[in-house]
Amino acid sequence: MATVSTTTTLGVLGFILLTFMSISNGEILPQADFNLQGMSGKWYLIGFATNAPWFVARKNIMKMSTVQMTPMANGGLTIDHSSINADGSSFKITHNAKPSNMPGRFTFRSDRAEGDNDMRVVQVNYDEFALIHTIKTKSGAVTILNKLYGRTSDQSADVLQRFRSWSLECGILPENIVIFPKND
Repeated sequence: MATVSTTTTLGVLGFILLTFMSISNGEILPQADFNLQGMSGKWYLIGFATNAPWFVARKNIMKMSTVQMTPMANGGLTIDHSSINADGSSFKITHNAKPSNMPGRFTFRSDRAEGDNDMRVVQVNYDEFALIHTIKTKSGAVTILNKLYGRTSDQSADVLQRFRSWSLECGILPENIVIFPKND
């Protein structure tokens, strides 16, 4: 009897999930009145939701981090992510997200994670929070990543619940929807 690799299984499950979402809810689109300049500045990565195996294995040691977003002249967005690792060392990564023909939708390649990303700013209140939906493709496997960014490290119970509910609607398991503890 032949065995199926985990990567193949996850790729098929990702495809089924995306197909189901396309049929039942339509494509997840960015906020209609997206304003690129409104994204500028410092954000806190407050919540993260995905069924990706790398996250499931690390979610208990991850903490809140900061992100600096800078609009580019070409309509893209530079995303500088900084965090502190469990051992006290720092981690920094930059993504130069290219604009698409739809405001609020960007694409970028993550060389570190060797994946292509299709990112959509689904809901944003530029002074308070942003809900970001990313479809990551790596070696044919598709993964959904939802993120909650905040202008401050504290968010209202309503915003946190909105993030949880939206992530559940995207097919993310409840135990893989995490609100990060603050970093010292």
